[in-house]
Amino acid sequence: MSRKLVAAIAALDENHRSQIRAAAEKTGFEALFFDSDAQALPHLADAEIVFGQSAALAKNSPALRWLCTPSAGVNQFMAADAFASPDAALTNSSGAYGVTIAEHVIMITLEMLRRQPEYNAIVQRREWTRSLPVRSIKNSRVTLLGTGDIGQETALRLRAFGPASLIGVNRSGKNPGGLFDRVIRQEDLDTILPDTDILIISLPGTPETYHMLNAERLALLPEAALVVNVGRGTVIDQKALEKELRAGRLKAALDVFEQEPLPPEDTLWDCPNLLMAPHVAGNMTLPYTRDRIVALFLEDFENYCAGKPLARLVDRKKGY
Repeated sequence: MSRKLVAAIAALDENHRSQIRAAAEKTGFEALFFDSDAQALPHLADAEIVFGQSAALAKNSPALRWLCTPSAGVNQFMAADAFASPDAALTNSSGAYGVTIAEHVIMITLEMLRRQPEYNAIVQRREWTRSLPVRSIKNSRVTLLGTGDIGQETALRLRAFGPASLIGVNRSGKNPGGLFDRVIRQEDLDTILPDTDILIISLPGTPETYHMLNAERLALLPEAALVVNVGRGTVIDQKALEKELRAGRLKAALDVFEQEPLPPEDTLWDCPNLLMAPHVAGNMTLPYTRDRIVALFLEDFENYCAGKPLARLVDRKKGY
């Protein structure tokens, strides 16, 4: 009898499904594809592998041995009772999103530095004002809080703009790929914030990173510093940041928020000095991203079938 692989990802096109189906058939698996969790739920009782990002998939798969999520974040799987099969392995798709998120970072950073939101408003009023002072990435002091796939891809692109410095911040103090001028440990973050013109955050949401950017650390940033967050909204104390934005001391471009969707009544909606996006930097709308997600899954599927360690195994206790 065939072993069962269930994929519940609407973004997969027929080419992606064909690749997964072919790999499954070679190794004695039956691959079933669904466009929603609701469609997949009746087929999970004997699923050995699940490819999907909903907590409901883990919760309703008692025979599960491996779940691969197409997202990089794994917060939805961190509850102690998240898995019906507690010993199931969890992997993510870290490494698929660096390109699309790095391009988003460059876009929103330039928009803020060159005052594009304000020029958009000027044009909408059919006015012809051309005198807003702008800033440049060139000669700016850039700090990247997070030096994983996203941080590295962003640093690679930022280098072409000629920043004064590219400083990485991570847990190890190691400089991946030599892409940063230097790397400091997270415990030394306070030492670099006063010398940061652009702060780019790409950290996961874990107990360790919760409100890492609190009121005290935000106060260390110099006047007019730009805060860009494409990691998880919980890394920043949102109320403390809003206070700085409304005071006009800092600027920010946020793709992620402490609560998502952002409630309609939230005061951030009309906050000045802020450019918002509804968590789209790492969406699966870019074909390259979807191709990478499938390629990474197939790489670990081969590892799984060969009894080798999974390349993107998540430590559910640490949250990454």
